[in-house]
Amino acid sequence: MVNPRIAEILRSGQPDESLVVQGWVRTKRELKGFAFLEVNDGSSLANLQVVINEDLPDYAGLLKQINTGASVEVVGVLVASQGKGQRIELKATTVKVYGDADPDTYPLQKKRHSFEFLRTIGHLRSRTNSFGAVFRVRNACATAIHQFFQERGFLWVHTPIITASDCEGAGELFSVTSLNLKDIPKTENQAVDYSQDFFGKPTYLTVSGQLEAEVMAMAFSNVYTFGPTFRAENSNTSRHLAEFWMVEPEMAFCDLEGDMDLAEAFLKHIFKYVLEKCPEDMEFFNQRIDDSVLATADNIINNEFERLTYSDAIKLLEKTDVKFEYPVSWGLDLQSEHERYLAEQLFKKPVIVTDYPAQIKAFYMRLNEDEKTVRAMDILAPKIGEIIGGSQREERLDVLEKRVIAQGMKPEDLWWYLDLRRYGTVPHAGFGLGFERLVQFMTGMGNIRDVIPFPRTPQSAEF
Repeated sequence: MVNPRIAEILRSGQPDESLVVQGWVRTKRELKGFAFLEVNDGSSLANLQVVINEDLPDYAGLLKQINTGASVEVVGVLVASQGKGQRIELKATTVKVYGDADPDTYPLQKKRHSFEFLRTIGHLRSRTNSFGAVFRVRNACATAIHQFFQERGFLWVHTPIITASDCEGAGELFSVTSLNLKDIPKTENQAVDYSQDFFGKPTYLTVSGQLEAEVMAMAFSNVYTFGPTFRAENSNTSRHLAEFWMVEPEMAFCDLEGDMDLAEAFLKHIFKYVLEKCPEDMEFFNQRIDDSVLATADNIINNEFERLTYSDAIKLLEKTDVKFEYPVSWGLDLQSEHERYLAEQLFKKPVIVTDYPAQIKAFYMRLNEDEKTVRAMDILAPKIGEIIGGSQREERLDVLEKRVIAQGMKPEDLWWYLDLRRYGTVPHAGFGLGFERLVQFMTGMGNIRDVIPFPRTPQSAEF
């Protein structure tokens, strides 16, 4: 028999019910003749109060072992609580200590710790209220993503982590090699001799599964990826990680309008699901982290997203009296401050900007008739800026070949991708969502390193 989790007990447990609880002690309070323990097993923000009476065998010795951080198993009976703040509590009949925690060295005591300090003890920070709430919301977000696509008949595909292609063309890649770095084989021209490497060619950790998702969409119509991606971008900011998770749907027989419609419905579904499944955690974020978290969620769920072209967005930005740090002019990419101005101040809701200049976008985006812009779209959200980026893909072989060459890439390196346009090409579209950025946006957490269990950043790869 599986013991009930504390979340379930707090929700539906009844007085006189006998049960077993296993978890970690958050606090201990000793009074004359009895003691209160707050026990948490990670299933909820709230703890279960456990009452231990002095008639338990070795009561004094037991309390010496039980400190904040200790792990326990409590067998007991639920009783109606006499105190405020809880409906029921557990009256212990036996208590077993699995592992104690020395109060002189255990770093998590009953006080508020800074997130900077908690990053130094990443192996323990998940036991705090803030990180417990973060990772329950992260779990609910992942569940909602799968539910959204599975209900719509999408196929979940696992794209490779090791790849020979740079989807974004940005060059910020982690190399994968089995060569001896102390004795690297060289060619006659003194270049690295990759023919002796494991794969016989330069390979990298993937920056995106999109190109491979397009392969699968040409067979299954609607697919999505959900997996880790890597960027060797030397950015020590609150918005960047070297390892993060991406969600990338790809739809055959779909244009930019269909892409935007799906992306908007997708975000609304996730926010609604998390509010339903994690109400206490979301209320915690609203009270302790960012008092606009619930209003932001409501804004996403209950508003039609504004849609406008990049050209119109530039005109609006040029008209404003706001002084931006970065210049605004047609042909330059929008910076975070521009994106946030559009979403937060001008429209006060999510904005979808479309039809960006071809020169600032990737080679695979479909060229418009004006031959200056592409069928791209970014969703800009209040408080964070870009949260989704997508496009209708270029399905015309001749146009795609020219775009590849124009961006300094070799068509022969993408022979398989070009083949998709030779054999049964169709209009298709897709988008990408940085999963951690979504969780950061949803929870109001100030630093993206605090919404992933084990952050990978420059000069930091603990565990």
